[in-house]
Amino acid sequence: MSVEKVLILGASGLVGKALIEELKDGFDLFGTYSSSLTNLPNEKQFQLEVQQIDKLKEILNSIQPDIVISCLRGEFDQQLKFHNELALELVNTKSRVYYVSTTNVFDGDFSKPHLETDIPIAESDYGKYKIDCENMLNDILGERAMIIRIPAIWGKDSPRWKLIKESIKDHKVIDVYSNLVCNNLLDIQLSRQLRFIIENGLKGIFHLGSVDMHTQSEFFEQILSNFGGKNDLLRDSSFQDDSQIYYFTLTTNRNDIPDFLQCTNKEIISYLLG
Repeated sequence: MSVEKVLILGASGLVGKALIEELKDGFDLFGTYSSSLTNLPNEKQFQLEVQQIDKLKEILNSIQPDIVISCLRGEFDQQLKFHNELALELVNTKSRVYYVSTTNVFDGDFSKPHLETDIPIAESDYGKYKIDCENMLNDILGERAMIIRIPAIWGKDSPRWKLIKESIKDHKVIDVYSNLVCNNLLDIQLSRQLRFIIENGLKGIFHLGSVDMHTQSEFFEQILSNFGGKNDLLRDSSFQDDSQIYYFTLTTNRNDIPDFLQCTNKEIISYLLG
């Protein structure tokens, strides 16, 4: 059996780097980057901007990937056009697309945690773009498009983690919401879960994230108390109406991701501090 070719779009970002590390054994990896190089050999990485549609087509025709993972960032209208052209280029192939989406597809309804079966509703431009992209990929590729929705991503090199360390060092205030319930995910955890999804041929929409939930302020309090910082760095504020509890949370009604690939917020903090 031949080794599957995987093209990671946005391979130099936080998620892309974690995917390279996880998938380097067992897959033939290729990646794109915008400004900074990836961790791949030079002949397997390509500089690519979202507006370079012709170059995208050249890369696809050259590699002929079995799997495309998109964790791109960029201007929303350009990204939508980019992914539309990507899907059209792959429509007559057997290639599968794994599209990294976001909790923001539900940022028009903070009344509850959201399942894969909930209909997305967004208020932000970011959330609306992600919904449009999800729908477009599904319309063109059908069950060969997998939607991977994720909450806030943390990693030892993540901007969120760097901000906390800098804030503690410089004694800068961190603003947090005391009435917004969230879940979180590690970059390495996402990459392991996605590998399992790929290797087991799982299809559809996936909500990944910590199995437990905390308010944003509770999560940051736990980080600071374990990091040796002081909780007086946190400045609590209310999200919308301070008499209400709001949810910016993904939950799942799937049972095909095993327990050993799941994580809690406590485990996320322990890893970051390790």
